[in-house]
Amino acid sequence: MINVYLSGEIHTDWREQIVSGAGELDVIFTGPVTDHDASDDCGVTIMGAEHDKFWHDNKGAKLNAIRTRKGIEDADIVVVRFGEKYKQWNAAFDAGYAAALGKSLVVMHGFNHQHALKEIDAAALAVVETPQQVVDILDYVLNGNLPKA
Repeated sequence: MINVYLSGEIHTDWREQIVSGAGELDVIFTGPVTDHDASDDCGVTIMGAEHDKFWHDNKGAKLNAIRTRKGIEDADIVVVRFGEKYKQWNAAFDAGYAAALGKSLVVMHGFNHQHALKEIDAAALAVVETPQQVVDILDYVLNGNLPKA
């Protein structure tokens, strides 16, 4: 059994595609809270309101960091997805944290991010474009299976 942490953009269904595709594999998936409002407001909801937006965001970021650190530290493999629509600075941070911990890092992004993410790609053990490629990597790592042509 392997533990895979799914980090990165939250605006598409890439996580669901990987989890569904890996249905028969011996994998546990974890990841951040992907409800954008819950993630942004968790700190003030749990620890109290802030009048200054900086401190509002700071509380949420620190609370989310507890979950993120635990998930990445426990993971055997960390998959970080960079989407097309937004700059995912948090995803870049997660990739760097995983690399610093010596985690097996898989980075997923489209061709147009190739130059901007070259240092992150260089730290990864695999760079892919699709969720199916991640599933194929997991199947190969666990079972030695190559995808059927």
